[in-house]
Amino acid sequence: MSPCHDGPVPTPTIDELRALGFAAGLCAVGAASAEPFDEVRSELERRRDTGLAADMQFTFRNPARSTDPDRTLPGAASLVVGAYDYQRTAPPMPADVPVARVAAYSWEDHYAVLRAALEPIAEALRDAGHRATVIADQNHLVDRAAAHRAGIGWWGKSSNILVPGIGSLVVLGAVLTDASIEPDHESTVADGCRTCTACLDGCPTGAIIEPGVIDARRCLAWLVQAEGMFPVEYREALGDRIYGCDDCQDVCPPNKIRMRRPSPAGADEAWVDVLSVLDADDEELLTRLGRWYIPHRDPDYLRRNALLVLGNVARPTPTVVAVVERYLRHPTAMLRAHAVWVARRLGVAVPDDLAADESLEVRNEVARA
Repeated sequence: MSPCHDGPVPTPTIDELRALGFAAGLCAVGAASAEPFDEVRSELERRRDTGLAADMQFTFRNPARSTDPDRTLPGAASLVVGAYDYQRTAPPMPADVPVARVAAYSWEDHYAVLRAALEPIAEALRDAGHRATVIADQNHLVDRAAAHRAGIGWWGKSSNILVPGIGSLVVLGAVLTDASIEPDHESTVADGCRTCTACLDGCPTGAIIEPGVIDARRCLAWLVQAEGMFPVEYREALGDRIYGCDDCQDVCPPNKIRMRRPSPAGADEAWVDVLSVLDADDEELLTRLGRWYIPHRDPDYLRRNALLVLGNVARPTPTVVAVVERYLRHPTAMLRAHAVWVARRLGVAVPDDLAADESLEVRNEVARA
């Protein structure tokens, strides 16, 4: 509850709001107008219409809304944008079982921390009589466009925002308000990438087709979240990743040169035991990994990804072979089909009758040999 005041509370300045954000754990705070992002809307529509967005929804679902803050908060005047730095050192990789790698942005629920850090800013604006709402990891706003306008950082060639002195390993959010907050910067942050092409060169599937443009149909970070069959041409490139891909950020010089802080105590999800995922029931998987985006909240997509990792990193030990054989008989056709690919990778026999499986997906995998 907001404290009582003897008289009108003046609208806080960006310096005052920034101090609140820093005290709550943000690494950068800036203000910008809440005018529509017309150029961003056009680009979202172009990428959606040309197929570059694949089946992604989020801000592509309704570009008119996600680029016009007034549709979320009628009368919106300003955005106060914050960045939370999640860069950490990965804990040691377990050596005794096949493990899958989790992208750093998913080790913990960083957006929960971000929302909590933005709330004091929103509360200060409400105390001054203004409406204010926190937006983080929601399709109401293209957060990178807001961060760029607010002077938080520059657009990297990886399409991420890079915060000066911090890098791109941040999550972004904003407080949308009807208060008029005067920005304290005269222009956006200058491009710091210059001639560097490390992210374009380092993408394992060539998904960064030009500076700042991602073809989601090739992007591993999207493909592990996408519905249906995982494209066969990118399965080997998936390597040991079960969720997300950090390669374009791992090779980025601003991210590499900064001293990383120790991993937090809860970062054991940087690595996931693949066999445990394939053995767990639905409730256990959703309880443990439910903070990840999982299509339709269907744990079979986690199992699909885990199977592919198994095919890329495991040795055909008796335990592994038993798991693969079990999945070759799984009642879900998508998992049977991926198990065929894994079996071929590990030298496990594929039952002859799968060539006549009721599922076209399975028959296609068997015929792919």
